[in-house]
Parts: sequence; structure tokens; C-alpha cells
Amino acid sequence: MLSPKEFIRCYADIGAAKTRTGATRLLLLAVLAGFFIAIAGSATNVAAHSLSSVSAAKAVCGARFPFGIIMVVLTGAELFTGNCLITVSVLDGTARLSGMLRNLAIVYLGNFIGAALTAAACVYSGQLDMSGGALAVYTVRIAAAKCSLGFGKALLLGVLCNILVCVSVYCALCAKSVPGRAVGAHLPVCIFVICGFEHSIANMYYIPAGLLALRVPKYAQLVSEAGIELSRLTAGSFLLNNLLPVTLGNTLGGLGFAALMWYCFGGKDRT
Repeated sequence: MLSPKEFIRCYADIGAAKTRTGATRLLLLAVLAGFFIAIAGSATNVAAHSLSSVSAAKAVCGARFPFGIIMVVLTGAELFTGNCLITVSVLDGTARLSGMLRNLAIVYLGNFIGAALTAAACVYSGQLDMSGGALAVYTVRIAAAKCSLGFGKALLLGVLCNILVCVSVYCALCAKSVPGRAVGAHLPVCIFVICGFEHSIANMYYIPAGLLALRVPKYAQLVSEAGIELSRLTAGSFLLNNLLPVTLGNTLGGLGFAALMWYCFGGKDRT
């Protein structure tokens, strides 16, 4: 595997290339990454929806969700949270800040499109019918809980999450084999899922899926019978109380990790 210093030298060029990618290609690769993360989110809901033990559900989700990141890494898709590592390229002088901001903006939009479309496909295809609609109820419950987080809590959970996501990308890209990349990507993401940290792109699936499920009468009836508190589960709450603070937290965590790695192992005078 690459040493940390070798990774910094390698990623400085990788990140710079990302800032020069054409907008259309970048958007399409971002839509693909949004799809991968959303599918991983859907898989975790399916795997956990009938489990009564919280710890067992967390362990099951932690084992499955990382496959979304693995697919992103192996296919070359573009993920907002991982692309915070472009900070390395900016600090190393191989990319401009404006190029990084352009990349992050386009990728964030593409990730949202991919994840939201996947949420709609899962809801309107009847996938949430599983277990007599229990999957739909679980999906709404998860969405409602995420929208009920306070701004500060969501922000900090986002910071912790993206430190681990960036560690995941770092470990994957340091490996020189497909199995090594898969294992490197899997373990840090597994930890953040088990700990319950917040990932903005994953939430672009989890919360829209819950909102859309409430628009399906049979799901809405089951949710009503389950007695789930829905006052905070609105589009406005999704954007302002979850997506905004989690995105800010993800950004701070990713930028901070990238800057730390560059300071310790990058720069022309580092030994």
C-alpha cells in the first residue's frame, strides 16, 4: 500500500484532475454516486426493519452500507463527501480553490439527483411493501428521527461522519489491489454507521424516501397506526434542520482531515 506521504503526492494530482473534469461528465458521475449511496441506504433499511434490537440493527447496517462507498471508489463515481479531500490538491498548489468549489457544487447537485430519484423509485415501485408495509413504516420512522435532530447535534454528527468517510477513501486509494481497496473503504464507513453519525448524501435518500412514502395512502395509513411523530418530518425541516447542518459538518470534517494529512505528510519541505 502507499505510505501517507505517497498518498498525498498521488492525491494532489488526482484531486487536481477532478477540478478539471467537464461539468456534464462530473454531474453524471455524481448522479451515479448518489444512486450507489441511496441503494446502500435502501439495503440497510431492508436489513434492519424487522430487528427489535437497536445494537443488532446498527451492526447489520454497518456491515452493509459501506458497499455503497466501495462501488463509488471502484467505479470512479464522484461523491461530495469524499471529494472534500481535494483540499490536499489546493494546499499542494496543484489545484485552485475555485476549481474545488466548482467540483463540490456540481457533485453535490448530482448526488442529490441520484439519491432522490432512487428514493422515488423505491417508494413508487412498491419496494416498501416488504413485510406487509413494515419497511415503509421503518423508512418513515428513520426519516422522522433524522429531521428531529437539533442543528448543533446534526452538525457535530456530520463532522464525525466525514472524517471517517475521508479516512475510508484514503485507505481505499492507498491499497494497490481490488480486495485491499474494498476492505479499506469498508471499515471506517462501518464504524460511522454503527456510531450513528450523519452523512448528507445518505440522508438525501433516507429522508426523501420517508417523505414520499407518506404520499402513498396505504403507507400513510400504516404510519398513522404506528403512532410515529411526524411534526418535524417536512420538506423544510429536511433542508434546514438536517441537510444544511449535516452538509456543513461533513464539509468541516472532510476539509479538516485533508488539511491535517497535508500538513503532516505533504508540502515540498516535509520529510
